[in-house]
Amino acid sequence: MTALASQFTHAPARDAECAPVCAHCRLPVPKALRPATDGPAFCCTGCEAAYSIIHSCGLDGFYAIQNRDSAQSRAVGASTHRFSEFDDPAFTRLYCTQAPDGTRRVELLLGGLHCAACVWLIERLPRIVPGVIKATLDFRRACVEISYIPDAVSLSEIARTLDSLGYPPHPARRAARRHIRQLEDRAMLVKLAVAGACAGNIMLLFIALYAGMFEGIDSGHEQLFRWAAMLLNTLCLAWPGMVFARSGWAALRARTINIDVPISLGLYLGGIWGILKTIAGHGDIYFDSISALIFFLLIGRYIQQRQSRFATDALELLFSMTPTSARRVRENGDLEDISTESLAIGDIVEVRPGDVVPADGTVLHGESRIDQSMLTGESLPVTASAGEKLAAGVLNISSVLRFRVDATGEATRIGRLLRTIENAAAQRARIVQLTDRWGAWLLYALLGLATATVLGWWHISPLLAIDRAAALLIATCPCGLGLATPLAMTAAIGGAARKGILIKGGDALERLAANSPRRTVILDKTGTLTLGRLTVLDWFGDESVRSLVRLVESKSLHPVAIALSSMPTPPSDAKISSLTEVPGMGIEACAALAEGRSCGVSIGTERFLQSRGIDIPHSFRQFCHSALQSGQSPVLIARDGICCAAAALGDPLRKDSADAIQRLQNSGWHVRILSGDHPEIVARTARALGLGSADARGGVNPEEKLAFVRDLSADRTVVMVGDGVNDAAALAAASVGIAVRGGAEASFQAADITLTHEGLSPILDLMGGSASTMRTIHWTIATSLFYNVIAATLSILGYISPLLAAIIMPASSLTVVLICLRARRFGARAEQTHLASEIEFGRARQQAVIS
Repeated sequence: MTALASQFTHAPARDAECAPVCAHCRLPVPKALRPATDGPAFCCTGCEAAYSIIHSCGLDGFYAIQNRDSAQSRAVGASTHRFSEFDDPAFTRLYCTQAPDGTRRVELLLGGLHCAACVWLIERLPRIVPGVIKATLDFRRACVEISYIPDAVSLSEIARTLDSLGYPPHPARRAARRHIRQLEDRAMLVKLAVAGACAGNIMLLFIALYAGMFEGIDSGHEQLFRWAAMLLNTLCLAWPGMVFARSGWAALRARTINIDVPISLGLYLGGIWGILKTIAGHGDIYFDSISALIFFLLIGRYIQQRQSRFATDALELLFSMTPTSARRVRENGDLEDISTESLAIGDIVEVRPGDVVPADGTVLHGESRIDQSMLTGESLPVTASAGEKLAAGVLNISSVLRFRVDATGEATRIGRLLRTIENAAAQRARIVQLTDRWGAWLLYALLGLATATVLGWWHISPLLAIDRAAALLIATCPCGLGLATPLAMTAAIGGAARKGILIKGGDALERLAANSPRRTVILDKTGTLTLGRLTVLDWFGDESVRSLVRLVESKSLHPVAIALSSMPTPPSDAKISSLTEVPGMGIEACAALAEGRSCGVSIGTERFLQSRGIDIPHSFRQFCHSALQSGQSPVLIARDGICCAAAALGDPLRKDSADAIQRLQNSGWHVRILSGDHPEIVARTARALGLGSADARGGVNPEEKLAFVRDLSADRTVVMVGDGVNDAAALAAASVGIAVRGGAEASFQAADITLTHEGLSPILDLMGGSASTMRTIHWTIATSLFYNVIAATLSILGYISPLLAAIIMPASSLTVVLICLRARRFGARAEQTHLASEIEFGRARQQAVIS
């Protein structure tokens, strides 16, 4: 660790293998700003000014603290050209996982990823490095998971290989991801600036050369301008243009082809041809086209890179649900503010009212009300006291708690849930894999066409042959085809996340949008069609006793008590002097009223009141019988030994359930109810929603649910919507599993999609958004293929020059990107125009048939 920490010492290093870092912010210093002496180096004037102020005020201790903290938090994740720190035991302990068979697994963030073809190259790492068993790249997260044999190959060797391929690796940690992106963007902007400067100066030189073609030019000046343009073009090819050469060469080493292979061929063949003609002293040269081409290609690549990152921002926001700091209790009782990453199992943490719990743990001291709605969807706060569990991400409401940390980071409940979403989102849908294969075959076809073009034009003019082939390879680069599907899927998943619909993978969207003639939606009842909690649906008798009932029931945590204590009624001024709760029967209390007298209150079942010697009038018996016939639970209330009121409790239907089911049926979905509740209650719910008795099954256990879903999935698309542990197996077996808000953790884990908003309306948005996304993908694929056919034809015939091809290619890719980003408008409204046109067409067709 000492050797690793030394890399972050504050001295302005001048190591031959390491670029100097800024004396203030520690970012790399551009070559143009590096001082000739051994003094401090700065990346910008702002850092230089800040350093001067701190130094002049005698506050240099700031940098000593900065260096100490930097060594602790960054030494393991630092990167050098040799990557020796990747073999450090501390790195292995933090970032590697040992498998039972002796292999290790590690996740590394990669820089330099820019297109879907990079997946082909990285996943062929076992062919390049002996000892690597498997490499799986998550393009969206820019993260590769590598399994390797530590006795056969070191991790530093793997890292050096990735770096040599043009993908510098970094430890997979979220704190480093944004920093890596900033460095990549900065490096790309530097290359853009160099390419733009070279292209601009070469254009000026060629203005003089083109003018000399008409007005004449001194041969000495002409040769001077040609050689100057050649040198600038060589610089452009050797620095900014090397981006394409490295990527193309790495692909060839892995025995595959990516989009940079034809680009590199066009660039470097044209450059070599121009150098030969310059040395010969005669002949046409196209250094202006080549340099401008590199500039425009880099602009297109930068825009695509930025757009791809913007599309995933909504998913990144999911990881902000837990706080970044915590109050840790020291052994002497003092508090210290630390980052949540520094929390360890066994630490004692204090959370105050209004704080979000930073880690999973067990309460040691205190009692408070906890809001779990962010994590579970439960709208009512729950009580947390000593011995009870806390989950990271919940909100402390009423008083101070101290708890022992049981799990931190990704090991917490919320970390596991979000990790599941993140991992499953990496699954490539079938249509993504199909377009990847199309892109590969299209590249081979283009190389064949380029060869045929050279052979066809060579007898006319070798220069024209190379010019036409270069234009063909550049103009028809299939990067738009490779970007279309993954970018549309990512944009749709991000748009859905902003609407509270968390989609684990694009394959779920594809299955939802499948135009199958047999499509079934299976809905659980409790918590899905209904609110999932008891509510007072009817009241009979004395209204004045409501506030007293609410006061008494507020002292209990029974579901019936929670329902009664949630009644909308003014609070009571009475004081409870004694209270007795009989499990399964009811509750009774003695209350001191505001006027100075006391009264007894009994609340419970008919049997409970009768056991207390309380007579039940006939009208109340009828009320209870009617409630039971309606599937509701009656509760009787007695004051001072006299039955005076009754309440009917039940789990009411959600307001949007009936409308959502009607709209699903209108869209061609067969809707069914599958529930573990009593068959009569399920049948009554189905009738209230307009469904037939054949479409509702009650009394079904989890095993029967699983078998039912499996049988249906054999010949149709089945969507299962549920919220409980008993739905988890069926959710996993369905074509698409949807977990609704407020459900159990097991249902979230098993489902393909999680709804964070209540009701069934988000399902309508999901159905409409999936269809809109697939339609967008089909449009982009068709547009990309049509463009390539037209561009190839015009390039072979000589109507497109390399310069025009350099302008058209990124413009076409940007067009595809903009079309894909329409998928961000995820939801039922995105389908409104399309559905309206389909309805109008259907009406017109019916009128034609009638006529």
